[in-house]
Amino acid sequence: MPPVWPGRSYPLGATLTAEGCNFSLFSQNADGVELCLFDEDGSETRLRLEEVTAHRFHGFVPGLRAGQRYGFRVHGPFEPGNGHRFNAHKVLLDPYARAIDGQVKWNEAVYGYHFGHDDLDRNDADSAPYVPKSVVVADDFDWQGDVPPRTPLHESMIYEVHVKGFTARHLGVPEALRGTYAGLATDPAIEHLLLLGVTAVELLPVHHFVDDHILVDRGLHNYWGYNSIGYFAPHSAYSASGEDGQQVSEFKDMVKRLHAAGIEVILDVVYNHTAEGNQMGPTLSFRGIDNASYYRLVDGDARYYMDYTGTGNSLNMRHPSALQLIMDSLRYWVTEMHVDGFRFDLAATLARELHDVDRLSAFFDIIQQDPIISRVKLIAEPWDVGEGGYQVGNFPPLWSEWNGKYRDTMRDYWRGQEAGLSEFAYRLTGSSDLYGDDRKPYASINFITAHDGFTLHDLVSYNEKHNEANGEDNQDGESHNRSWNCGVEGPTDDPEVVELRRRQVRNMLATLFLSQGVPMLLGGDELMRTQGGNNNAYCQDNETSWYDWQGNTDQLRLLGFTRRLMDLRRAHPVLRRRRWFQGRSVRGSDEKDIVWLRPDGSEMTEDDWDNGFAKILGVFLNGDAIPSRGPRGEHIVDDSMLLLFSADHDDADFAIPADPCAGRWDVLFDTARPDELEGDRSYKAGDPVPLGGRSVIVLARRRSPEGAAK
Repeated sequence: MPPVWPGRSYPLGATLTAEGCNFSLFSQNADGVELCLFDEDGSETRLRLEEVTAHRFHGFVPGLRAGQRYGFRVHGPFEPGNGHRFNAHKVLLDPYARAIDGQVKWNEAVYGYHFGHDDLDRNDADSAPYVPKSVVVADDFDWQGDVPPRTPLHESMIYEVHVKGFTARHLGVPEALRGTYAGLATDPAIEHLLLLGVTAVELLPVHHFVDDHILVDRGLHNYWGYNSIGYFAPHSAYSASGEDGQQVSEFKDMVKRLHAAGIEVILDVVYNHTAEGNQMGPTLSFRGIDNASYYRLVDGDARYYMDYTGTGNSLNMRHPSALQLIMDSLRYWVTEMHVDGFRFDLAATLARELHDVDRLSAFFDIIQQDPIISRVKLIAEPWDVGEGGYQVGNFPPLWSEWNGKYRDTMRDYWRGQEAGLSEFAYRLTGSSDLYGDDRKPYASINFITAHDGFTLHDLVSYNEKHNEANGEDNQDGESHNRSWNCGVEGPTDDPEVVELRRRQVRNMLATLFLSQGVPMLLGGDELMRTQGGNNNAYCQDNETSWYDWQGNTDQLRLLGFTRRLMDLRRAHPVLRRRRWFQGRSVRGSDEKDIVWLRPDGSEMTEDDWDNGFAKILGVFLNGDAIPSRGPRGEHIVDDSMLLLFSADHDDADFAIPADPCAGRWDVLFDTARPDELEGDRSYKAGDPVPLGGRSVIVLARRRSPEGAAK
């Protein structure tokens, strides 16, 4: 048996040196901790950590090397009514493990109670053969001068993507690398991202997570990964190079290659709950280390868990060590793994200090003053399932938010649902009603679709969800569809219906990239990805969810259209402003910075706004650009744009408004004519523009020299 030296209490976790490895584990209520070292054949050596400093059990084991598998057995009272669930018969993952080997084998020994009994009946079966193990990792990666892109948020275009699903079926990616970090780092994968022009990938959870027992029993797997158990460890199943710590280097290499291409990496992180569930869940880590410290328990009956997440438990943000765990994890992913930001799942849960969501909670205070985390991109999913959990618009100035109101408003508009005109106007211009007090338009992360719900193709193809394959009798997922499927459910060969659906897809993509704020594209929407009507594919780790790269004509046409939209946004600063529109003249010009228009080209009146819903409307965006002569000297370059929207099913004419600059207006694109090239049509003030039913037209002004002189 190797010796155990006193070692150090900090840092927590396993820290490798040339002489061996230091281990430190926090537990405020434990009586003792054993470090368990596992050989390749699964044999176990137990070492008592005798040193305790500030509730940290620590020791140094000389001679250990990278790749060593380990866990902990923690001794203490088994008193569920008082919140304590210690059981030294359970091998526990290190909360600070940098790598994790293996998945849970769902044996009764993994649980703290016997099946068929309640959770007060302690189960003393040894869980060691059935649980994953922590892995000692060496930090010796050569970053080769990696420099983060640091794209300003207002210039960002985010692509929400699943590490596995993105390349699992990509024939251009070597088969051994498909569905892995290495696969995402291959040239074909990166070339697709560059072709689109995205500035950041937002990865669905990559913290090591657990396949739920109930899913495994159904023959399914947790595909999305919102079931974290290791906040420092890249999920090992996405590794092409092994689980002995190689997954860490593979992840770093992916980040390095994406950075070299100018693409940032944002992680979707799940700090609000863990994979251990409620009192009937497994004992894998936190529950057995110090249940009362790590979890929010019910006041007056600590046997039960507060559940603001719908998953059975909520992490205890009121405890300093739980808060430290999250902050240490965030810093690790920035400093050691070089990621560029985070999207916080159910972020409202993190703000709950007592019960209500507290905007000034300790979590926000610590983030604000942290010299590392405060400098990266911070995106909140601003809701949870608890009372008062919907907090869109209420996060501090440092944060951006997934704007659920944007999603709902734009879906409603394109399905012809009567909604307030002001609601549409607010969402298109960055949601100043939500963020205008002390924030900027880029506080709004705009999206039409995300991983949770229908894909864009399915949004216009299905009225009803089709989640039968999930094994829950189609009871899971969104209960209704906020779109319009042309009156035909599912696949169809009717060419008129097919074309209408394609146009609706183009309309919603156009709206997304023409809106102020930060657009987020659901990965695969540019390829007409379908899930067959499944709007909750969290457990579909198969072709239902994986991207289809067959490259058919429809895919290529939509991919080209999406690319044009993203190129347009990148080329025109007026579409990605850092400040709010004010509705007044700018820089001594006779023109306002924004003007809302009726179909006859006149400015909307107060009566128009009071009337509420308008299916056909236009908006003039003043580019406020410094005039300069065009390539032939015949006009002046101008960034001003005219956006025309019609959610009506009939064609109509829209008059070009009076133009003090005496310019012409070139059509940049028309969703009713997707193959039309920029500049094929031009108009001048007073001309009628044919606006197809359910379509968007974008025009750019080209000033005349005479108009510029004004």
